[in-house]
Amino acid sequence: MIVLDGKKTAQDIQLEIAAKVERLKADGKKTPHLAAILVGGDGASLTYVNAKVKACERVGFESTLVHMDATASEEDLLNKIDELNNDDAIDGFIVQLPLPNILTKQK
Repeated sequence: MIVLDGKKTAQDIQLEIAAKVERLKADGKKTPHLAAILVGGDGASLTYVNAKVKACERVGFESTLVHMDATASEEDLLNKIDELNNDDAIDGFIVQLPLPNILTKQK
């Protein structure tokens, strides 16, 4: 049986990504940029998103955390998603789950 050291493997992958990001920067290319949308104050979600922000820092990515109030409407969230989709500075984003009940109730 082969035992895989998950932390070591993750560190190795992060080092590879960081080296690629450094090459992009050295070549005058755009730094990758990840955004995360967090709606409300779910503690576990905040911890998860903050870990993603720190991981971005470790590999040289730009990151943006968009924190929306728990009372945000579906329209507010969709407008923010549209804004990020149309922002050339953002390469990818996540909408962190769970969403507040107000956004997940069936219509």
